[in-house]
Amino acid sequence: MELLSGSTTDQAPANPAASDDMLATQPVGYWCGLTQAAVTRHLRDAMAKVDVTQPQYWVLNRVNGGAAAPSREEVVAQLTHLADGPHQIARVVDQLLHRECLRIDDGQQLHLTDAGEAARVRLRELATEVRAVVHQGISDEEYVAALKVLRRMVANVDGDGAPGIPL
Repeated sequence: MELLSGSTTDQAPANPAASDDMLATQPVGYWCGLTQAAVTRHLRDAMAKVDVTQPQYWVLNRVNGGAAAPSREEVVAQLTHLADGPHQIARVVDQLLHRECLRIDDGQQLHLTDAGEAARVRLRELATEVRAVVHQGISDEEYVAALKVLRRMVANVDGDGAPGIPL
């Protein structure tokens, strides 16, 4: 296997106690997975305190976010890749219809009700508060740099890996 960009850094086993001078040897997948699990857990715990789930928030945002009202099928198709299973988003739509946060019009398109829009706004505020906790001590520049590195890593393994090509 040819090393990318002349790097010769060895890959060490994952070590949550690795010192700063050893971080370059740490597996990015381990740290991304650890980060994803911790951030998701923190967000979902915060949402549980107000009796809402993260997938419910996704659906409220998706129904609100398009130029045209989406159908149930469109919402399910667009969000299932984020869900914990193939049926979760359809169930969430049913929950939000039952809670009267969504309604279906005669053309089978989904719309937020007043209660749904109020919930979406409250959840956006909550998500912003959670983001502030997660980003504490991290400048916007550091955050952007971290995401650029991750985006480049994805391109290296999923894309053509050509440097300088915007993603």
